[in-house]
Amino acid sequence: MLKILDKYILKKFIGTFVFSISLILAIFIVFDISEKLQDFIAGNVPLKEIVFDHYLNFLPYYGNLFSPLFTFISVIFFTSKMANNTEFVAIFSSGTSFKRVLRPYMIGAAIITFTSLVLSHFVIPLANKTRFEFEDKYINTSYHTDEINIHKQIAPNTILYLSNYDNSSNSSSQISIEKIVNNRQTYMLKAENMSWDSIKKIWKLENVFERNLIFTQSDSLKTKRKFLYTETHNFSPSKELKIDFTPKDMIRFQSKIEVLPYFELKQFILKEKQKGSSRIEYFEVEMYRRTAFPFATFILTIIAVSLSSRKIRGGVGLQIALGLVLSCIYILFMHISTTFATSGLAQPLIAVWIPNFIFSFIAFYLFKKAQQ
Repeated sequence: MLKILDKYILKKFIGTFVFSISLILAIFIVFDISEKLQDFIAGNVPLKEIVFDHYLNFLPYYGNLFSPLFTFISVIFFTSKMANNTEFVAIFSSGTSFKRVLRPYMIGAAIITFTSLVLSHFVIPLANKTRFEFEDKYINTSYHTDEINIHKQIAPNTILYLSNYDNSSNSSSQISIEKIVNNRQTYMLKAENMSWDSIKKIWKLENVFERNLIFTQSDSLKTKRKFLYTETHNFSPSKELKIDFTPKDMIRFQSKIEVLPYFELKQFILKEKQKGSSRIEYFEVEMYRRTAFPFATFILTIIAVSLSSRKIRGGVGLQIALGLVLSCIYILFMHISTTFATSGLAQPLIAVWIPNFIFSFIAFYLFKKAQQ
């Protein structure tokens, strides 16, 4: 049951957090409008779509992105004010331990963490889908992939090669499909052009050459070859082809994973592993980050309380400055560790959680020091 002290601190915690995050989001919206205003006017974008499709889905993404940072700043701000008003002197003088004072902070951090987890895994991906569709329709209309010599595994032992890809026409030139079984090529297809038929949901190929190889085991002692094969060729001016590859596989991969809720993302990663995708690390980092980042709220809350519960020379300003420095270091660690993961230098799960592990030790040290 919450005591008067718990309710008092929790009210300050949640109130300060909501006020600060609302203020920064309002500032973000103003800057975003000033940046995209010309695109909105040039595209004659309806006001309803700007408000409901873009900015209504803009708020949960950026609010959740900055929630650990502003949790930290909020705790530093109101706790240091309480310390300067000697409120903690009265609390500790009554025999209340530092560990007991930490209880309402942990309750507040738990509320924010739970909300952030739900937003990260389920709400924000759906909001991103609408937001990305809006941006692709009115802002990112000129997006073009710069990938060349693209290789995609479209089935077991089957590789699709594209020399290039045009997002605007959903077409490619100089493509090939090769099937390898037991280190031997059993099928090959080459075509000069490939384009997507959006009605039939199939690919149309032009000037197609196909080669089939059928291997048989040799029983002759005279031949040095263990296997013999027969080969057939076929040429056709056009061909319709249905494969496990669509234009969706060539959109920005960030858009692909950021619109998938938790269970869909897990299935997507499993499917990409079966295809032999080269970007598995990016997808796994996104999945693990959605959990690791909200839990940073607990760690940063403990650090913030430990730093600001004592009245120090320099006042609130120095404590907030110190808090911002630590927050920047945490964000830097997060970027460095995820870079290691996407570069293949570390396992994504370990890399994403490393900043939390490191800052947990810092939080424990500061907590012990604050108890003295």
